[in-house]
Amino acid sequence: MQAMYDPTVVDAPEASTIHHQDAPSSMRQGVYVLVAVDGPNRGQTFVLDGNAPSRVLVGQSPVCTVRLDDRLVSRRHVAIELTEQGPRVCDLDSTNGTWLGPTRIVEAYWREGEILRLGSTALRLDVLPVPQGRIPEGQDQFGPIVGASASMRRLYPLCQKLAVSDVPVIIEGQTGTGKEVLAEALHEMGPRRDRPFVVFDCTEVPPSLVESELFGHERGAFTGAHETRHGFFEQAHGGTLLIDEIGDLALHLQPKLLRALERAEVRRVGGSERHRVDVRIIAATRRDLDKEVQEGRFRDDLFHRLAVARVELPPLAKRRGDVALLARHFARLQGAGTDELNPEVLARWEAEPWPGNVRQLRNAVARHIALGDVEALGEAAAPLAGDGFIELVLTRDLTLGTARQLVVDAFERRYLQRVLERHDGNVTHAARTAGVARRYFHKLMAKKRLG
Repeated sequence: MQAMYDPTVVDAPEASTIHHQDAPSSMRQGVYVLVAVDGPNRGQTFVLDGNAPSRVLVGQSPVCTVRLDDRLVSRRHVAIELTEQGPRVCDLDSTNGTWLGPTRIVEAYWREGEILRLGSTALRLDVLPVPQGRIPEGQDQFGPIVGASASMRRLYPLCQKLAVSDVPVIIEGQTGTGKEVLAEALHEMGPRRDRPFVVFDCTEVPPSLVESELFGHERGAFTGAHETRHGFFEQAHGGTLLIDEIGDLALHLQPKLLRALERAEVRRVGGSERHRVDVRIIAATRRDLDKEVQEGRFRDDLFHRLAVARVELPPLAKRRGDVALLARHFARLQGAGTDELNPEVLARWEAEPWPGNVRQLRNAVARHIALGDVEALGEAAAPLAGDGFIELVLTRDLTLGTARQLVVDAFERRYLQRVLERHDGNVTHAARTAGVARRYFHKLMAKKRLG
């Protein structure tokens, strides 16, 4: 989108640096427009609205939403996070630094009318009114994704467009924010809904087996390969393959994945024949892939191939007003009336930090419905994980899935605590005793809020 704007005089930078600037007390809400008032892209505008990801990259790289033709700008110079308080700019260890007005910044909120300088480029922030209908009032969910906060509602128009398209998508967000749920929603609301939705989790498979799991293997390819096996790519043929925790994929395996994506074909381990696959790829990660690329742990070309579209799910702590909405939604899914969640419980939950995000809230609702006390399955849950606890769950007449999950959660917490105590808190030794990968053990600890 091009437009002509008069250049703005930019003050010469000073030596002071802002590492973090508090959110502005008020910020006019609307569509954010970045206007290039100086530099090689002068006169060009970049619109950040509901069609933009919540974390916008600015730099020379082709994967950047705002791509600049400025040799003094780094490939990934800054990230702009679109928050309810306004855009927040974060310098990505750029070579020449980032300046907001006269001050060099590391991280700061960008206010309307201020000038952001990167290299020889100066960008002004304008805020325009939201076009009517851009973010429908009252829309509080996208498929199974529930949320009426501004940070969630802003994502819905983008998700609606991605659902009917076939482009690769990267879904980013903390553990428990609902990345897999969103990926399945994109599949179910798109043209491939009647075809397979297959999930491959990079954290659950040892690196030595990833190639066989993804691409399959022929009979006799290695010890134990007693029969030919189709990999996840072939299993997802015609449908969608979600590669979960793509940021944990070993570096030496990334070229093989890139080759399969670019050629739309796979070769099974131990075989010579190539098999064509028609698969839509969605990748999910809790990691900052931009940083992983910068530090050499993730290939730039693979990132470029996957990041055709990006969606970043905000943590629950930043979804103002969504806790009560989600809690009532989960209560209904459990077959319980919303009157079981009294105002005191909801108020207490609204004040919680929710490090486990939506998944943690869902479990808290299930536990509250089962035991009638929001605190009953916190740290006090572990001692109950025996016959008495099972009897208590059974008295609630829950569905099999809910009852089983409550018992499993309590058991896993007790097991993790016991094995950690046995090894004096050494996660590596505890994971070895448990027979799981260290990363997966960490994942379980985070899920149970241990450590």
